[in-house]
Amino acid sequence: MANNSKQPPARGALEGLHRSASRRPMAAWKLALAVIGPGLVVMLADTDAGSVITAAQSGAQFGYALLWLQILLVPILFIVQELTVRLGLVTRKGHGELISARFGRGWAWLSVGTLMLSCIGALLTEFAGIAGVGLLFGVPTWASVLGTVVFLVMVVASGTYRQVEVVAIMIGLFELAFVGTAIASKPDVASMLQAFRNVPIHNHAFLFLVAGNVGAVIMPWMIFYQQSAVVDKGLQVEHLKPERWDTFGGALVTQLIMGAVLVLAAATIGRTNPAAPLNTVQQIAHALIPILGSTWGKVVFAMGMLGAALVAAIVVSLTAAWGLGEVTGYKRSLAHHPFEAPWFYAVYVICLLVGAMTVLSGINLVKLTVTVEVMNALLLPIVLGFLYLLALKALPEPWRLRGWYAWLVGLIVVLTSVVGVYAGLMGMFPA
Repeated sequence: MANNSKQPPARGALEGLHRSASRRPMAAWKLALAVIGPGLVVMLADTDAGSVITAAQSGAQFGYALLWLQILLVPILFIVQELTVRLGLVTRKGHGELISARFGRGWAWLSVGTLMLSCIGALLTEFAGIAGVGLLFGVPTWASVLGTVVFLVMVVASGTYRQVEVVAIMIGLFELAFVGTAIASKPDVASMLQAFRNVPIHNHAFLFLVAGNVGAVIMPWMIFYQQSAVVDKGLQVEHLKPERWDTFGGALVTQLIMGAVLVLAAATIGRTNPAAPLNTVQQIAHALIPILGSTWGKVVFAMGMLGAALVAAIVVSLTAAWGLGEVTGYKRSLAHHPFEAPWFYAVYVICLLVGAMTVLSGINLVKLTVTVEVMNALLLPIVLGFLYLLALKALPEPWRLRGWYAWLVGLIVVLTSVVGVYAGLMGMFPA
């Protein structure tokens, strides 16, 4: 964040809790509860409408064969996002601002430019998901989309960062409906274990879904959001440990939800109709309804999808407003009133309107979703590359990446980028 951005009022309270935590165990718990939030919010947003569709396709087409990947992605996701927390708390700067300071404004504009494309693309997916849920209950697309825009503007314009964070978490926790439904579907544990032993690594469609799942979990905008969020919340370097736990807990929750969607699809659609097309919200819901029951299937699926799409829309729009402000210098904090930071709130609203108007234009949303996934995948080398270089160069010695861990993180960045580019190329040039 820029130096001219006021710190949120919560900062003083956090500092007081930190002093008390060193003397009383109960204060330590209060400190942890005050600090957690950015990691959980960004991870709940990670399981957005596109991610749900990807996980459902994986379970429907290959049963439980990709469940191992959801487990493997927990530590990878944590390692990537922990770097953003470390950079934000130690440098007190957002991602774009830090790139500008270390590598120059040109590179910062390149990074933020790709971020804006990613954010707009993600918003199209979220609004498409919200519109799809509305259609399940006979709500016209224009009503559900425009109603969502009004709701999201009110959430951000009327609260501090902490209030927005609480609302986002409450909305995002509706995604846990997928977990309950997956358990209710009574998955076959023996088939699950068998799938772990028989992985079709030579199957072209399977490899494409491997890449798709990686791209659905490692999102470019997540890095910008969490780094800016810990700064806007007023967190300091002494909050690094609880914020790491916040991030790890969020990684577990988001992959639990992804795994639950995959298990649900494998235990229902994959067992009865594995060839069912699952490219839209309506197709997934209609495939589940005959198995779960009309009313139960609709309500549970709507809860999960709305939770995923709404929290992602909040996060992605805020990310765009923060990121652009980091290279232009306008005030960019939820601690400011809209009249104090007009450009910050204007960018937030404009992003929502662009996403909403595009969905309402009648564009082919299936093709649009594929385009968004391809774009995000191709951006991974730029975003992860900057993140890794900043962790090596922008941090003071006590927090800098070094030794075997630096090599491990570098390997993860390279492998994730390669898989992301593979997904992108396969999306553009399918066999």
